[in-house]
Amino acid sequence: MEVALEALDRIAEHEKECGERWAEAVVELRELRKVADSHAARWERLAWLVVTVVVTTAATVITSLLI
Repeated sequence: MEVALEALDRIAEHEKECGERWAEAVVELRELRKVADSHAARWERLAWLVVTVVVTTAATVITSLLI
């Protein structure tokens, strides 16, 4: 009977530790998500800038060749 009670205590301690680790991991994942979203927004703005420059340059070259 003592072995079973000791096992239950160890299981409870393990579950407590895992719960704490899981809570820390969730917080860390939320922070990573915020950082990833921030970086994605920056790269999206840069991509639109590049696309705009390419389209404008192409339009300028095409119109200068036609004139």
